[in-house]
Amino acid sequence: MEKFSYDNGIVKKFSYATLLFGVVGMSVGLWIALQLAFPSLNIAKWVNFGRMRPLHTNAIIFAFVGNAMFAGVYYSLQRLLKARTNDRLSNIHFWGWQLIIVCAAITLPLGMTSSKEYAELEWWIDIMIALVWVVFGLNMFATILKRRVQHLYVAIWFYIATFVTVAVLHIFNSLAVPVDFTKSYSMFAGVQDALIQWWYGHNAVAFFLTTPYLGLMYYFVPKAANRPVYSYRLSIIHFWSLIFLYIWAGPHHLLYTSLPDWAQSLGVVFSIMLIMPSWGGMLNGLLTLRGAWDKVRENPVLKFMVVALTAYGMSTFEGPMLSLKSLNVITHYTDWIVAHVHIGGLGWNGMMIFGMLYYIFPRIFGTKLFSIKLANVHFWLATLGILFWAIPMYWAGFVQGLMWQEFKPDGNLEYDFIDTVTQLRPMYMLRSLGGLIYLTGAIIGIYNLIKTARSGAIIKNEEVEAPALAAPSEKKEKWHRVIERKPIRMLVFSLVVILIGGIVEIIPTIMVESNVPKITEVKPYSPLELEGRDLYIREGCNNCHSQMVRPLRFETKRYGEYSKAGEFVYDHPHLWGSKRTGPDLHREGGKRGDSWHYTHFLNPTQMEEKSVMPSYDFLIEDDLYLGRLKSKISALRTIGVPYPEGFEEDAEKLAKLQAMKIANNIVSDLSKLKGSKKEKQVEALSKKEVVAMIAYLQRLGTDITVTDKK
Repeated sequence: MEKFSYDNGIVKKFSYATLLFGVVGMSVGLWIALQLAFPSLNIAKWVNFGRMRPLHTNAIIFAFVGNAMFAGVYYSLQRLLKARTNDRLSNIHFWGWQLIIVCAAITLPLGMTSSKEYAELEWWIDIMIALVWVVFGLNMFATILKRRVQHLYVAIWFYIATFVTVAVLHIFNSLAVPVDFTKSYSMFAGVQDALIQWWYGHNAVAFFLTTPYLGLMYYFVPKAANRPVYSYRLSIIHFWSLIFLYIWAGPHHLLYTSLPDWAQSLGVVFSIMLIMPSWGGMLNGLLTLRGAWDKVRENPVLKFMVVALTAYGMSTFEGPMLSLKSLNVITHYTDWIVAHVHIGGLGWNGMMIFGMLYYIFPRIFGTKLFSIKLANVHFWLATLGILFWAIPMYWAGFVQGLMWQEFKPDGNLEYDFIDTVTQLRPMYMLRSLGGLIYLTGAIIGIYNLIKTARSGAIIKNEEVEAPALAAPSEKKEKWHRVIERKPIRMLVFSLVVILIGGIVEIIPTIMVESNVPKITEVKPYSPLELEGRDLYIREGCNNCHSQMVRPLRFETKRYGEYSKAGEFVYDHPHLWGSKRTGPDLHREGGKRGDSWHYTHFLNPTQMEEKSVMPSYDFLIEDDLYLGRLKSKISALRTIGVPYPEGFEEDAEKLAKLQAMKIANNIVSDLSKLKGSKKEKQVEALSKKEVVAMIAYLQRLGTDITVTDKK
């Protein structure tokens, strides 16, 4: 027998970070939910919905769920391998990850964003993420290689697949050309960027929010129930089929868009197949509790985990169903998708995290849980909060999707877009109540856990003993047993399996020109339009507005000609959007005058009384900075945007000329001034950010001319 110790100190650090950022992330989520119900809460540009929404998603995904994942992995990995992780690497990992979170919390409210969903952080933070992730991987594999057990338990398979897949997704999706410390442009444009983004976006959910938590489920559910996992054979099928199928499903986020039909079809087919491995994992977890339901009634840890598995099953059934085009046409761009995501976030991840922490804290602090009664209160508040959150949003999505499609007998649309927005405000209020209930439960749970910790003392180095690693048996083993003994082989096999789907979908879309037919009329943005687009991204306008008119009757009737793949070839990154709180903007150019947009930014309710859009009056007050135009145009030229050589030298001058024209239009419409007074007002307005934003909006969708065929 060999004596050694487990490092519980690193588990404590990640657990405390989980609790802290859980409250922060949920509070920001509650704030932005209230902003949609009560627009007056958009009190300053730094806390506007457009900037807060990515802060909420990043705080929940990477700070709350991420820290919890690492806490669970470090706790379970050491015990499954009978080996201690490397203290130095563990601490570099912990402090590096917290530094990344702090950088995100500073940069996102300042408007430093790439606009890519779940990957909004700028290039230098992306590099930090990659480096810290490598430290995590090195620590994990160093521990695996010095283990005292022959075979790797199923949880570790999921940890290995998580490490390798997240690395591939993050690096590939984050490829960008920096302009400076605060700005970069995606290497990919339009259709290709959208496909790569949702290859990443869907699989960030799969391999950051799902596979590591399935690994944690395979460890903590049997441990809490004191029963073996239901089926080892099912766990093998679950693991390999899940990581193979998941990676193909990203295109189901882009149905009816300009993505080639063959890629959309592949996404649908593999999404439907995902039901089988997903439910295989859920059933393996629930059936582990077969015969232990008395324990579930008494043990709050198991209660949380049962609801987590149920939410996982619901979410992974709903996802494939939403990939069916007949259902997707109703749900896409609506609040239904928001509800679907939060069943996973609040139900699967949130409940699994708190169940896991209720299991871990008494053990690493050498004490009993402070209050089972409080844990039960937390459980019921969390469950009630999920219901109050999700049900109104499902209803809202259903209402939205059907109202958008409703036609009058004369062939005109029944409802204006704003009618659907006002119809949803009661649902938004109920959703906010659900978030408040869930947050209240979380605060009670945190109090319970902190009191548990204080009633004991951290067992920083938990002394244990185990036999040394035995030589492998000479008996002939089944194929999977051989893989389980070889962690590097497991890593390589996992890498090959997850790369197949990405290669088949992405490479042809990038390499085969016919997938994105070019349109000769489409030209790069003018310097002022480019600045306006960057302001649009800075303010997070793509969080509420899509730029993709789908080839559906109700969409073309409402917005105009459907979007063509060739119209986006110079869009670095794409801005197709995933949610319509406001109308689609791809055909916005030329529909309204410059003065209308000016007034709309100043006071949206003046142009539409029922609007929930916040005021962007600061665009009218803040000076337009054109000093980076040269660097921006040079950066875009390096990734294929055909700006002529030397164009950047005249860019600032051209931007000022276009700004003067727009400012003149606005002043002429809204002011009675004449002569020198008017000229001064025009000159002053031309130097404000609002003119650049208007220039961009007036460009949208105007590259192609559509003539009615009669």
